[in-house]
Order: sequence, then C-alpha cells, then structure tokens
Amino acid sequence: MSRVIHFEIHAEDPPRAIAFYSKLFEWEFKKWDGPQEYWVIQTGSKKEPGIDGGLVRRRGPIDGQAVIAFVCTVDVKSVDNAISAILTLGGTIVVDKMSVPGVGWLVYARDTEGNIFGVLETAKPSQ
Repeated sequence: MSRVIHFEIHAEDPPRAIAFYSKLFEWEFKKWDGPQEYWVIQTGSKKEPGIDGGLVRRRGPIDGQAVIAFVCTVDVKSVDNAISAILTLGGTIVVDKMSVPGVGWLVYARDTEGNIFGVLETAKPSQ
C-alpha cells in the first residue's frame, strides 16, 4: 500500500506565501540546500500525526496549465511503473519524470477528475 508522504505548495511569490502560511498555521519554512529554489515546511512536531511538505516557485502563469493547488506526493517503489499505471487507468502526466538530487525521482500526474498529484520513487541509499 502506498502512503501520502509529502505535500507541496506552488507559489508565484514564495516569500509572500511563506509569510501567509507562517502566520496562518505557524508553519516553519527552511530553504532547501539543493540545486532548485525550494523550501521545506515543518507543519508540527514529529511526535504528532501528520506530514510535512514543501514550497516551490510555480512553473508558469496561472493559465489552466500551471499547478495551483497543494500537491500531495505518494511514495512508490517504481516511478516508471506508476507512470505506466497512471496512463493505463486514464490519467495523464503533467510534469515529466525528473530527478530530485539526493531525494529520488518525481513525476506529477492528473487523475481522471483533473486533480494533480505527485509520485516519488525514493533514491536508494548508496552502498
């Protein structure tokens, strides 16, 4: 069974969105030390139920094509198998498979109802 492991907020103006969510929910934002502009969101104590997320600069204007939602990301064993299943079941791929350095492989899809979600194949630990 695959679980939701992450959510993501896409924002035209990341500092404005960070201020909004920090004040509204008291979430903590920390700039990710990676090659992409990204902030990790801590939504509460690790001892409490729930998941943490991230904030990313929106890729494109709000024109019906850009992501304008909280995107939940689901952990999968194989992102390639997930892509195949998504397409077979009537979904579409909206952001092609991409590498997230040090994290794994990520793709964004649209379900049969128009909802966007992510699937992530976590990188295998180096041996």
